[in-house]
Amino acid sequence: MPKLSIDLTYVGAGIHEELIAHVADQEGYFEEEGVHVALRDGAVWKTERVRAGATIGLGRALLSRMTDGIEWTALSVNTHRPLFWFVGANGVKSMEDLRGRRLAVHGARTAPGVFARIVLRKHGLDPDRDVECVHRIPGDYQMDLRRLRDGSIDAAYVGSTLSAEQVAREEGFSVLSWVGDHFQIPTVGLAVDPSRISLDDPALQAMVRAYKRSLKTIAEQPSLAVEHIASMLNRLTNAEAEQHYERYIRPHFTSDGRVDLKVAKAGVAAVAAELGVPAGTADQMFLTTL
Repeated sequence: MPKLSIDLTYVGAGIHEELIAHVADQEGYFEEEGVHVALRDGAVWKTERVRAGATIGLGRALLSRMTDGIEWTALSVNTHRPLFWFVGANGVKSMEDLRGRRLAVHGARTAPGVFARIVLRKHGLDPDRDVECVHRIPGDYQMDLRRLRDGSIDAAYVGSTLSAEQVAREEGFSVLSWVGDHFQIPTVGLAVDPSRISLDDPALQAMVRAYKRSLKTIAEQPSLAVEHIASMLNRLTNAEAEQHYERYIRPHFTSDGRVDLKVAKAGVAAVAAELGVPAGTADQMFLTTL
């Protein structure tokens, strides 16, 4: 039995946050590395509680570093492409159609919300004037689908607890945009606050090794990756899970956990500009993943 133990917090359910940890757990990598990893749902936790363990949510950690001065340090990066989509209904068939319409979206001071605002601006939309934003916390987005059906919202900004394309086909909605096509930044992986967990902590290092094994598996064993995706997105057929993998995972998830620092710097600068705060040394959060 593993003798080491560590908490690992996700802050938004779905394959974006959970796939790599899920594979490491299901394939026995954590156990083989001698560490027990307790996966915790920290979506509504205060930052103080999140920093007691490791976190998957690099976006939230980055914002916290910028605004709270917490020296979050990343040890692995899964992807630089945020897995969030804009989905429209009620005649909203393009990003331009969002003007004057009701959009369910994450809060403006959350990482997914900041990413949404950046992409809206790239489409010529002021999120404070051109769109009626209906804020809600991260979740599985089932209530968003219900509200799209009943017409109480016109569009929703959804994450990877579902496949936007599959839902759109079934419901007659339109996929307006994938955030990853328009904005890149390291968004998920592994990060800790070194004042709470030492970077050479044996449990942390064991988890990092298992995590990187999981990334390698996802890159090199497509059929196994598709099997895991289908188990997490269980409304998908195997063929749909394979399409999802080929479109969003295989080309864009790292195989070794390393960061593209040029992408990170540009993404950090864009987030700082949206928040109206100095970027400072925030991009140094990723130096340990070079």
